[in-house]
Amino acid sequence: MLRLLKINNFALIDNLEVDFSAGMTCITGETGAGKSIILGALSLVLGKRADLSSFFDRNRKCTVEATFDISSYRLKSLFESHQLDYEEETIIRREILAHGKSRAFVNDSLVKLSVLETISLYLIDIHSQEDNRSLLHNNYQFQVLDALANNQKKLADYQKALIDYKFILNEYQHLKKIQRESKDDLNLKQFLFEELKSSNLKVGVEEDIKMELETLRHVEYLQTSFATSIQLLELESHGIIDQLKELRRNSQGFSSKSNQYEQIDKSIQNITFEAEDVLEIIKKKFEYLEANPMKLIELQSQMDHLNALYQKHKVKTVDELIDIKEKLEFALNETISIDDKLVVLFNKEKRQKAILIKLSQNLSQKRNQVISLLEEELKQLVSKMGMKDALFKINLSRCNEFLHNGVDKLSFQFSPNRGGGFKLLKKVVSGGELSRIMLAIKTVLSRYKKLPTLIFDEIDTGVSGKISDNIAEVMSNMSKKLQVLTITHLPQVAAKGDHHFKVEKRVESGKTITQLYALSHESRVNEIANMLSGNKVTETAIAHARQLIN
Repeated sequence: MLRLLKINNFALIDNLEVDFSAGMTCITGETGAGKSIILGALSLVLGKRADLSSFFDRNRKCTVEATFDISSYRLKSLFESHQLDYEEETIIRREILAHGKSRAFVNDSLVKLSVLETISLYLIDIHSQEDNRSLLHNNYQFQVLDALANNQKKLADYQKALIDYKFILNEYQHLKKIQRESKDDLNLKQFLFEELKSSNLKVGVEEDIKMELETLRHVEYLQTSFATSIQLLELESHGIIDQLKELRRNSQGFSSKSNQYEQIDKSIQNITFEAEDVLEIIKKKFEYLEANPMKLIELQSQMDHLNALYQKHKVKTVDELIDIKEKLEFALNETISIDDKLVVLFNKEKRQKAILIKLSQNLSQKRNQVISLLEEELKQLVSKMGMKDALFKINLSRCNEFLHNGVDKLSFQFSPNRGGGFKLLKKVVSGGELSRIMLAIKTVLSRYKKLPTLIFDEIDTGVSGKISDNIAEVMSNMSKKLQVLTITHLPQVAAKGDHHFKVEKRVESGKTITQLYALSHESRVNEIANMLSGNKVTETAIAHARQLIN
């Protein structure tokens, strides 16, 4: 419930701080005194867009801060889902800077307006004749019916099962689409895959082919060069290796005379060993070198085949061809196994559909059980509020598809006058009637679920006398279960409140300001007497006011 409201630099409010309590709080004041300003400030806390014309002083920022006791609302998981600190006394603050930038905070954590809107739905519910239009929406009517039927758990189970069902259905339809498309290009994919597979593609194969081609194309030159190199290295007496050996014998001689020449001897020894290794390598290469025209033709054919594949698939490397082959293989495997997958999904879809049917039947059964109860309770409540002949008829009919709320179609019908036929609520109800029906709905709902703080903005407009007494009584009874704030012009409603605030305009230092302050018992008597007598307080009006309060 709302504990504290602080408003700074908003519209006609310079600085305002108001404490609220449980029960029913009434707010009264002259037309234009600024009651709508209070609601405008609260709407900022609810995440509504800021109006830059709302500054009392354009040189200062505007702030609205509301403190809520949320200990009984079970909102810890909601706060955790938005990575917010959960506090039983939660503070929501909205700041609008002079240049227009807006910021929102929940327990001093900066949040997006969308998060603020989500959280505030559980904290404050403002109703005016405009806001009551939500009652005409089918989803809201389902919420009312399901609250009475205690369907919250069943509905959550159904909606989870529906998500699973749609996922299975989408997957099944996706595979069916692949199956249809695959019939057209399966043969082409199979041919392309087999062609790439038979090409024995390996990383580095192109480089290997090019190396072998270069060798075979220059085999005669290589043979001559290798033979010459062998002769130069091992020619007896004059070959490089024999001369290196002679050089080694010489170096061993002078290194034996002095240690300072050992490194020279080791270097000559290493050169000799390396020359001998080079000779062995050249001999082996020479041994395997031979002209092979057939091999040359084969390698050139492989290279031409690779180039043809590059051109066909519009790539430049073997790695890219391998990647294409793997993708084709995956697509073919998926196509080949698609029939088995479709059978599995078809069976899963049947099982999930059976679960949904059972859950939706349970929802419908519970709803049907409470329809007559809701119709009767609404009839009695609106009858007390001046709609004596009004009747409600709520019909459920089944449809052939799974909807968000089950398989039911809900028809919320209304007959305002005796002998009149039933028509859809949205087609026959007036604004004043809708306000009273919404009040009746909220009264019923408050018995079955925890509602946020309810704020009624002059929903009693256009009624008087006994009807206004009954509306006040309905609000008062509801306030025993939740916090109710009502802005009213009716003395009968104001007298029923547990707390009474007055909105008033004053001129201070040449500026018009709006103030909201709590009335003492005597001040309250005078305010209600004023409302009764039309700004001319008489002893009779005061006596009547005392009687209403008592």
